[in-house]
Amino acid sequence: VQLQASGGGLVQAGGSLRLSCAASGRTFGNYGMGWFRQAPGKEREFVAGINWSGDSTYYADSVKGRFTISRNNAQNTVYLQMNSLKPEDTAVYYCAGDRRIFALVPTPRFDAYDYWGQGTQVTVSS
Repeated sequence: VQLQASGGGLVQAGGSLRLSCAASGRTFGNYGMGWFRQAPGKEREFVAGINWSGDSTYYADSVKGRFTISRNNAQNTVYLQMNSLKPEDTAVYYCAGDRRIFALVPTPRFDAYDYWGQGTQVTVSS
C-alpha cells in the first residue's frame, strides 16, 4: 500500500490550504483514513479521521470547525481542507490508512493505522 500526500506549503495566518493523499495498493473504499501531524520537538498527533464510506468524521479539538476531512473513493483520494490556519498548525502532515475494514467510525488511535504517507510540510507564518 502506498500513500502519497501533497498540497503543503507556506501560508499566512488566516489562510487556507488543501492537502491531498492518493492511495494505491488495496481497495481504498473499504478502509477509513486519517490525518496526523508532527511539529518539531513534539509527538505525532491525530488531526482528523473519516470512515470508509465518508459519512462519519472525527476531529481533534484543536482543529474542529476549521478543518474538514473528505474523501473520493472513485479517485482513491482523501483530502484535508484547512481554513483559518494558525501558526500552531505548523507541522508535517501525514495521511494514514486505518487497519480496520468497514469500521463505522474513525478513530484517533495511532495504533489503528497501519499505512503511512511520507508527509507534507505545512508552515503558517504569523
